[in-house]
Amino acid sequence: MELGRRELDILALERRSFSGPGAKERTIREELGLAPVRYYQLLNALLDDPRALAADPVTVNRLRRVRESRRSER
Repeated sequence: MELGRRELDILALERRSFSGPGAKERTIREELGLAPVRYYQLLNALLDDPRALAADPVTVNRLRRVRESRRSER
């Protein structure tokens, strides 16, 4: 089973760069129709999904490293 459109859109958004504070959150609302809190919940679950790793290994591995470094800072 492959990733759905929303999951692919989340990965695509994570490949983009954003300028200025709030730009990413605004894009999340406007393009995906999600609250930022829900977006990050979905993204976190997606990082543990083997289908996401297969679809976009560079992005998923980068985000996993970021997540792990933040966890170890706590």
